[in-house]
Amino acid sequence: MVSADNSMQTISRTVQILRSFSKDEKELSLAQFHHKLGLSKSSLQRILNTLVNYGFLEKDDKKKTYRLGNELYYLGKLVEEHSHLLTTTKPYLKTVRDRFGESVYLNIIENDQRKCIAFEEGKHDLMTISYIGQTSPLYAGASAKLLLAHLPEEEMTQYLQDIELKAITDATVTDKAALQKELATIRANGYASSYGERVIGVCSVSAPIVNRWGETIAGVSISAPMIRVNDETFRKFIETIKETARQISNEFKFLV
Repeated sequence: MVSADNSMQTISRTVQILRSFSKDEKELSLAQFHHKLGLSKSSLQRILNTLVNYGFLEKDDKKKTYRLGNELYYLGKLVEEHSHLLTTTKPYLKTVRDRFGESVYLNIIENDQRKCIAFEEGKHDLMTISYIGQTSPLYAGASAKLLLAHLPEEEMTQYLQDIELKAITDATVTDKAALQKELATIRANGYASSYGERVIGVCSVSAPIVNRWGETIAGVSISAPMIRVNDETFRKFIETIKETARQISNEFKFLV
């Protein structure tokens, strides 16, 4: 009989395997899994075979590599269809994208990082690129700082105590006192903005989505190459993103 501890270990290893894939590593071999995870090849092979049998992974027999399978896509679509946050916000994201032709995002906090959970790609040849699942530090960029600024005070204070502010670009704020002052301004103004803090040459605006209790549950953001944005355009970004966040927040006012 398989013990509960062994079952939990197998589940943990399965999750580790699935999380090994990324945008840059869409196919992995048995040797690569072994190197990344430090698990024995025999244990890996058993789990990989099971995941292939159930459609969670696909195996390329010629290259002897594995990639994510269609079963995960189907489950992901179910999550998308039944997630009220995603289904509510997507039409708003598309409206903003269509108005400006720029990339628009929905972001949350996960594991002390900003995580993109929805993305509408811009329509220009030169545009900012992101992807669902992309993460970044909470102290750099409008979308991240917006979420950090609206954390409960104790959580925000603890984060700032624990984190080391490392420069991502020359514009990244690395002084904690200066960052705290900026976070207070973000809360007062109801939006965050940035110029090249995380990606050189990109500007961004983000505003909070709140639930019926006034808690920030996500942030909606727009970003664009700075070369295409003047003061008037940036002002329109701010007005539009704040209004969009307000409209989305209204959708959550009467939800339990």
